[in-house]
Amino acid sequence: EHEDTGLLFQPLLEGQNYGAAAADGKQCPAVSVSRNNPTKRDYLVVAVLCFGNLINFIDWFLVPGILLDIQKYFRLSDGKTGLLQTVFTLCYMLAAPIFGYLGDRYNRKIILGAGIVFWCGVTLGSSFITESHYRIFVLSRGLVGIGSASYSTIAPTIIADLFEEGKRTIMLSIFYIFIPVGSGCGYMLAAGMAKITGDWHWAFRVTPSMGGLALLLLILLVPHRIQRKTAAHRALSISGMIRREDEQPDVHRTAQTTWCQDVGSLVKNCSFVCSSLGLTAMAFVTGALGMWMPLFLYRAQVVQGIVPPCLQESCNSSNSLIFGGITIGTGILGIIAGAEAARRLRKRNNTADPLICATSMFISALCLYIALMVAQTNILSTFIFIAFGELFLSVNWAVVTDILLYVVTPRRQSTAIALQILVSHLLGDAGSPYLIGVISNAVQARNIPSLQWSFRSMQFSFVICAFVGVFGGGFFLLTSFYVEEDRKEAQR
Repeated sequence: EHEDTGLLFQPLLEGQNYGAAAADGKQCPAVSVSRNNPTKRDYLVVAVLCFGNLINFIDWFLVPGILLDIQKYFRLSDGKTGLLQTVFTLCYMLAAPIFGYLGDRYNRKIILGAGIVFWCGVTLGSSFITESHYRIFVLSRGLVGIGSASYSTIAPTIIADLFEEGKRTIMLSIFYIFIPVGSGCGYMLAAGMAKITGDWHWAFRVTPSMGGLALLLLILLVPHRIQRKTAAHRALSISGMIRREDEQPDVHRTAQTTWCQDVGSLVKNCSFVCSSLGLTAMAFVTGALGMWMPLFLYRAQVVQGIVPPCLQESCNSSNSLIFGGITIGTGILGIIAGAEAARRLRKRNNTADPLICATSMFISALCLYIALMVAQTNILSTFIFIAFGELFLSVNWAVVTDILLYVVTPRRQSTAIALQILVSHLLGDAGSPYLIGVISNAVQARNIPSLQWSFRSMQFSFVICAFVGVFGGGFFLLTSFYVEEDRKEAQR
């Protein structure tokens, strides 16, 4: 009856893993059944979740990787082109609270699997849409966003339940490394497939097969139940009262708390609110850069005479390939550097995490502003400063999530992540791609159509990203004033 229960128990004491002894020195009857190589199994679960995250963000950035081809195929203005990513992100953020609610109450493995099947199926279907059905293509991107929301909301909470604070930061860092890696691979995969086949539609036919493999690994390697960590569960586990998540009522929900009550409590958490607003600024900048930067670089090169204007359906993909490589490299370095800096500095300063985030945002904003200003005269310098801007943005990904996980109580973490996704995308990258496109259209409309103004219109609209980055740094500074008090409150 309990042959797999060894996979389901959570740590009984702080800093201990599955199968630990009870507080009185005797082994708890509930954990007398040990599993083989429990630590390896935990790492395998993280590996599966990371692979799914990789596919998630490859799908996310397929469109920006072949944006020029799509723009020409559907005959779109900059504003309508930006709408593609905006619809994706809007659906993503609106679905996130729903999956957060479900993830805090129902089986997370089933939700993850259903999300993978849904978004991969829609991605494959979108590869057969013709030029006369632009609205259907927009709708398909929105549906992919819904599937992606299920994964981004729930997967981090599973990692948080498998590891204690020290290792949790490392594991989350590895998980979030696949945001820039997946993003960069999305650019490169899309551009590469369009170049090899001569048809950009093939870019949407690769990830569904990868999603099938991820689903199989999820079924085989991820436990059906992963107990959530709360003080109540630890106490009951020590006394031998909890064996399986589905054998006992959810003890930390005996008060019948509602989703609205959870949200009300989170809104009063100053660290959560300020760090979420800082993340919103990050999302605004990364959303705009991710959507438009390859096209901006192409227009800068046309103005400098480095490349000719693209007059054919399959356009030069070198900028997407280069930008994808930059995104991967700077993302890996940035996330590792951020996690390591947080690990070292928080030993000396309890407010190190938000201060790291604030500093990196300020530096990133400066680098991006310089990159925009030199784009017309020196494309190499533009690439260099864009790389530094992305590097310092990437420093924050894992650190911001770790802040959330230690200032919010465990039973509200899925809801908190979902709410953070909702706010950061609603005010961040849901609107920034469309906003950049609309501003670019407005600037072009006031001037004589030319290659020069096609470049300048996007240059002027991009400047807003640098100022938003400065505001983001300010919100992280505010977080540093509250983070220690909120951490202690969450522990209580």
